[in-house]
Amino acid sequence: MKKSIYLVFLMIATAGCVVSCNDEWKEEQFVQMPSFKASPNTEGVTFCYVRYNAAGKMRFDLPIIVSGSTPNSIDRTIHLGLDTDTLAKLNQEQYGHRSELYFKQLESKYYSMPLVVDVPANVSTVTVPIDFTLGDLDQSDKWLLPLQILDEPNYNYIANPHKHYRRAMLRITPFNDYSGEYGGTLYKIYLEGDNEPLTLNTHRTFVVDEQTLFLYAGLRDIDFLDRKNYKVFIKFTDDKIDLQKKKLEIWSDNSENNKFKVGEQQSYYTIDEAWDAQRPYMKHVYITLYLSYEFEDYTAIPGQRLKYRVEGTLSMQRDLNTLIPDEDQQIQW
Repeated sequence: MKKSIYLVFLMIATAGCVVSCNDEWKEEQFVQMPSFKASPNTEGVTFCYVRYNAAGKMRFDLPIIVSGSTPNSIDRTIHLGLDTDTLAKLNQEQYGHRSELYFKQLESKYYSMPLVVDVPANVSTVTVPIDFTLGDLDQSDKWLLPLQILDEPNYNYIANPHKHYRRAMLRITPFNDYSGEYGGTLYKIYLEGDNEPLTLNTHRTFVVDEQTLFLYAGLRDIDFLDRKNYKVFIKFTDDKIDLQKKKLEIWSDNSENNKFKVGEQQSYYTIDEAWDAQRPYMKHVYITLYLSYEFEDYTAIPGQRLKYRVEGTLSMQRDLNTLIPDEDQQIQW
């Protein structure tokens, strides 16, 4: 008799548990809060890649997600604004009092975007369309668009309090078919009188137009104060050297001072493509640049000129997910 009673109680408890567990997922388990989908890197910024297009606008869709275990329950109007305070704090944390290295806020003439975005009920993800016009933007400066989700008592939402969800520090980065970060272990930089080359692991290139990039000569990068004096422009041509190699035109816009001179070897580039062996939808594009030039560093040591010779290859792999129909979004940065 006791066994039967225990069995009945066990069945009731089990049934109650099942009902309780099932009902638990019908109720919202968290607070539904809007957040940006803009994961920051170690510098606290999110690279915002937009395809260069000199003829018109470039659009970037910034996602907003309403968190929760169930779909967004009501119609919401999300209010957006600039976040200059966080930009100032970010610069202070990254560079201290070195204001010449600071990220610069993108001027309003270079972009347009709505300041309110509607999120309908039963929809948890929307995008903010940001239209950029960056034709004459100087890429030797570090441009940032600092955004935040605004929060007021009369709004029908609470912005996510986590700073990396409530805010998006967008590092504006135009790209073309050739731009990106190149590996530089075979890119050799010789100081005059020294047979041992200097190298950097990576060299970032910046867009000038659809066929042209620039990088900084020698060991310089975007955090050198005198970087604008040492731009090396690279134009991709269709002139063939052989079946694989095509000519590059290289020059400096400051050769009068840095004594830039094209090397004896013809600069060229190659592009190869291959499909991934395990992921047949993924295409790999391999871009190799061979550069040969000389220049003089006239700013590092006052009153002295250091002569450098640079020759070697830069290489980059760009991965394209062909399952994504929009070509601009295929690139796996």
